[in-house]
Amino acid sequence: MTQAAHHPMLNVAIKAARTAGAIINRASMDLDILKINTKSPNDFVTEVDQAAEQAIIETLLQAYPDHGILAEESGREYGAKHSEYQWIIDPLDGTTNFIHGLPFYCVSIALAHRNIVQQAVVYDPTRNDLFYATKGRGAYLNDKRIRVSKRTRMSDALIGTGFPFRRGDNFKRYLKMFEEVMTEVAGVRRPGAAALDLCYVAAGHYDGFFETGLNPWDVAAGSLIIQEAGGLVGNFTGEPDFLHQREIVAGTPRIYGPLVQILAPYTRVITQDALDADAEAAAGGAPTDKAAPKKKAAATTEGGTDAPKKRAPVRIKKNDGGAEA
Repeated sequence: MTQAAHHPMLNVAIKAARTAGAIINRASMDLDILKINTKSPNDFVTEVDQAAEQAIIETLLQAYPDHGILAEESGREYGAKHSEYQWIIDPLDGTTNFIHGLPFYCVSIALAHRNIVQQAVVYDPTRNDLFYATKGRGAYLNDKRIRVSKRTRMSDALIGTGFPFRRGDNFKRYLKMFEEVMTEVAGVRRPGAAALDLCYVAAGHYDGFFETGLNPWDVAAGSLIIQEAGGLVGNFTGEPDFLHQREIVAGTPRIYGPLVQILAPYTRVITQDALDADAEAAAGGAPTDKAAPKKKAAATTEGGTDAPKKRAPVRIKKNDGGAEA
């Protein structure tokens, strides 16, 4: 798809992503003078995150001043609060990689209209790789159409994931998930930038992906790119409600189902109180991580670790409506 054929809103998103990428690339050449702050243990923000986000917001609002904004560092501080259009932005996904000079990070920008993601851009400035999609028009990498892989067997599959890293994350629960997945597949990888990981599923580099503790700006763009590449995305029970649920599984049509079967016992439901707290925190850009155990999804042992019950058949639903914002 040539740039002239892009949807106008996608063109603006691409311009914003490349502008942010240029800021990130310049900063990557002089990491020693970078100012780094800590939002929470192991969760960093730099002046580059903030500068890139500001550049993105300015570009988007210059073109569409009546649109809303949901951004990682500034929450809903900018834009129209009640617009039907909302840009969902992560200016630098993979900040920890970036500050260590590990070249796996990206810019992620999505546009949701009436809670459905319509446009998506993920830009990897280290490789000048531009992933993008418009709902109903396919997924692309640098103007070349991409599709998910054709692998059908879990034993052949390469799966991406992300490790829990925040204080309060349930590491023992994650290790149980990791063990179950790892023993069924050819390999598991954890590069450290979920938005780019999702694009790697879309491009066929991975056959599936799963992670917990993610925010909407981590997954909004990548989820549409996967769907437009022929893949499936959902929460751990296979439902399309994943954007605000802090859990996501994605994969090829034949790998997605078995992954859901493995992960379903570990699902969590985000309570309405937690969603309200997220909305309040987003206004200041500080994510929360409050979830309540889903009924009958997991049991707790005396030692406090999560022991999943025996698996029951899981209903898999294809997400035809896109992600919900």
